[in-house]
Amino acid sequence: MSYVDYKEVGNRIAARRRELGLKQWQVEEKANLSFKYLSNIERGMTVISIDVLMRLCSVLQTTPDVLLVDTTSDDDNDYQKSMTSRLRQMSSQQARLALSLMDWILSQKL
Repeated sequence: MSYVDYKEVGNRIAARRRELGLKQWQVEEKANLSFKYLSNIERGMTVISIDVLMRLCSVLQTTPDVLLVDTTSDDDNDYQKSMTSRLRQMSSQQARLALSLMDWILSQKL
């Protein structure tokens, strides 16, 4: 059975939030969280639900594995940032096309 260190999860959430230059209240607002809830998560005082985790991932432009177990290396993080930046510049039609291309790439036996 795996153990989740919620204090470390909170530290990773706080670090990512600061990396993006966001205040706690901004993340709470964007993720539709109640006042001071993020503070409790970041300090490891609250067990985070999957729903809240996914909302935070969306706002913080990251994935659950990064926040839960810190799976990215610096190279992976650079690739993710680069891809995220490019996706944000796309229209919704371009983004759908990019996702289709990614699905196709994933289906290839490379």
